[in-house]
Amino acid sequence: MEKITKRLQLFHHKKSRPHLKLPDFPWDLLAPYGEKAKKYSGGFIDLSQGTPVDPTPKFIQDSLTAASNSPSYPVVAGTKELQDAIRTWSIKHLGVTGEFDVLPSIGSKEFIALLPTFLQSKKVLYPKVAYPTYLVSAMMASAQGIPVEIDASTWPTADLAWLNSPSNPTGQVQSDEELKACITWVRKNNSIIASDECYLSFAENAKSILALANGDNTGLLAVLSLSKRSNLAGYRAGFVVGDSKLIDQIRQVRKHAGLMVPLPVQQAMITALSDEVHVKEQAARYRARRQTLKAALLSQGFKIEYSEAGLYIWCTRGEDGYKTVDYFAQLGILVTPGAFYGSDNFVRIALTATDENIDKAAARIKS
Repeated sequence: MEKITKRLQLFHHKKSRPHLKLPDFPWDLLAPYGEKAKKYSGGFIDLSQGTPVDPTPKFIQDSLTAASNSPSYPVVAGTKELQDAIRTWSIKHLGVTGEFDVLPSIGSKEFIALLPTFLQSKKVLYPKVAYPTYLVSAMMASAQGIPVEIDASTWPTADLAWLNSPSNPTGQVQSDEELKACITWVRKNNSIIASDECYLSFAENAKSILALANGDNTGLLAVLSLSKRSNLAGYRAGFVVGDSKLIDQIRQVRKHAGLMVPLPVQQAMITALSDEVHVKEQAARYRARRQTLKAALLSQGFKIEYSEAGLYIWCTRGEDGYKTVDYFAQLGILVTPGAFYGSDNFVRIALTATDENIDKAAARIKS
């Protein structure tokens, strides 16, 4: 017993292992601006986070309710019915060919945050302007995180690289040539690319990296989410498609961790993946909101970059991003500084507000 106690003391001693120091949670830094915006007499409009506000389609709600009697544990791999639904959807809408496997996840963020840990990655590449969880995922695995440009021909060797198209925060869509360069990098370095494609349904010209793999999905993973396309953010419903060996490796680790999608949510996913009408309707809502805000911003001299897809407008007034955040806060609107994503002079404006609030925000900007 004495030996065991000494071992535990050694394990927990500060000098026995490095201390994990994660960055502050970004949105905590927005609190003062949020308080200022909430004092606006005309009401507060939150355009800082990409959280859906439109209703979850009723037919998906009904599917969840019908499956609510769920006393047994789900399995990490998902039911055969869910696997089949993801496979069918991936072939039809991602354009995947060749051998591949699928795996449900508890939304896409937990998978992104944990993937380098699952793979025991030592060096992780991520876009210079990007969703902050890519860097955090490397830090959680005690891996080296390296920001890189989109051009994969300039990338150093690494165990894992993140790709995000359409991009959060910029809305940029990667071209076929850029995606092919990423695949070439994978083949040359015997490495892995994880392509975060959770906004793919909102871009007419965007392709999955798997569509360009010519049936060889080795080293390729596409990460998808139903949070945006089906307004299921509260359900935590995502999935991964790609390299069968990699997905099996990840599946085995997830079994030990008990990372399982609840069975009622799995049934809701099956239902959501069987219908694209509601997805097109949601995409149309975001397009209309984008046009409304874009016109207002341009009228006030804002410069908008990319922003052709996804749920955001990426714009600048040529000043420090926090100064622009303060400008919006004075109008009762909360937006996100580009510094959260690696760019000091931009802000990200989310389209995830009701049509009424988007119209109000546009009117305030123009005034």
